[in-house]
Amino acid sequence: MQGDIARGRGLMPASKLLVGAITLALTTATAQASTGQFDYSIYAGLMHSDNVSLSSTDPISQNVLIPGINFSYAQTGSTVQANVAGTLEYRDYLGNAFSSQILGQLSSQVNWTILPQRLDFTVQDFAGVQPLSTLASNAPNNQQQTNVLRLGPTLHFRLGETMLGQAELRYINSDASKNKEFNSSRGEAALRIFKDLSATTQVSVNLESQNVVFANPSAAAEAFYLPGALTTDPNYTRNELFGHYVSKLSQVDFDLALGWSQIDFHSAPSTSTPLARFTVGWLATPSNRFQLSAVHQYSDAAEDLILQQPGQTLFGTDARQSSAFIAPLGINTGNSVIDSQVYLDRHVEGIYSYSSERLTFSISPRYGNSDYLNNPFFNQSDRSASTAINYRLTPVTTVFGFGTEESITYRSFDRRDRTGDYGVGLARQETPHWSWRVSVSHLRRSSSVPNNSYSENEIYVGIVYKR
Repeated sequence: MQGDIARGRGLMPASKLLVGAITLALTTATAQASTGQFDYSIYAGLMHSDNVSLSSTDPISQNVLIPGINFSYAQTGSTVQANVAGTLEYRDYLGNAFSSQILGQLSSQVNWTILPQRLDFTVQDFAGVQPLSTLASNAPNNQQQTNVLRLGPTLHFRLGETMLGQAELRYINSDASKNKEFNSSRGEAALRIFKDLSATTQVSVNLESQNVVFANPSAAAEAFYLPGALTTDPNYTRNELFGHYVSKLSQVDFDLALGWSQIDFHSAPSTSTPLARFTVGWLATPSNRFQLSAVHQYSDAAEDLILQQPGQTLFGTDARQSSAFIAPLGINTGNSVIDSQVYLDRHVEGIYSYSSERLTFSISPRYGNSDYLNNPFFNQSDRSASTAINYRLTPVTTVFGFGTEESITYRSFDRRDRTGDYGVGLARQETPHWSWRVSVSHLRRSSSVPNNSYSENEIYVGIVYKR
């Protein structure tokens, strides 16, 4: 189960692993700046909240000082290929309602070509802030740092003029600052055969096997102590066999995977399900793009935190972050259940985006179901829709807005939470390096469980220096 929440305690400092990953990313980017593109922006803002604790009965009005840095690095060299983006942020609650926080967010992939067209070594790191308990509000004392590190070699070999092979070995480490049942070490092996059908179309056959061992098996096993559970041993092996079809045309992209997935718990019979992943993107006009994706597969919290798998064409749908190019909006808390369990993930998501010289707009509806294999406590159905709009009043002044509506139904104990998040703001670029932003937002949740509803209003004023 998810850990207890201690009122009044802030987020623990970012884990050593996360700090090390961000430091390595910044050091590498600085050292390699002559061969790649390194960008950063430094921001500082003052936020006022009329309910910083997101409490239904005891709201606390507070000012929060929020300095931070956004950074990105991209390199496409013959030896090193890198794509790194991250944020490091400090939050000081000036009224001392909560302890100060250091928050980190990182999405990175670095590939080192040891032998051209023969041997690569890849390092990926995904870090963010997730709730300690998804049943409570995302107050500062219900946040934790998570990190998933994935690294290992890839061997390439040729089987013919249009057919290639690829063998992979990966070590994966997952870490959470509070929910220790999430912490695990994984070994993964994969064999893939690719065939080019044309210059724009490729098919492949993929065999993957992942062995998962939890660092705290007794803590992880607590989630499984229920009548009817498949096992009380949280460790397992996941095997997947699937075909993959990718087509990238001038206006339409297809990404389709079909196959079979098996979960083999180490002290229980295995369970299996069909595997299906589908994404189609259509560039209807230079300004209008549509995308539809659907998933039916086993997943877990660590896999869920890996933001984008190789070969996918998904682009961001978070309404707040879609406005981030105007001015940094900092780090948002996610909504993943951070534990040791495996669940069946079924969801459908659509995205429409419009972009012109002065106006950008996006809307994204989603419907999903999560069914846990051993403990059905967090079995849930979710429905959501998010939208964002930006309009340039002048070449240097932009007005923006965002909105999100989400409904989550926990089927095992008949609970339903409805959350809405809305905001508007104004941003102005004063010089090529300096800009400022002001915004007003409203957050609310209504819950069928007493004392779990809340409402919050925020006012934010911030400045940004961009390299």
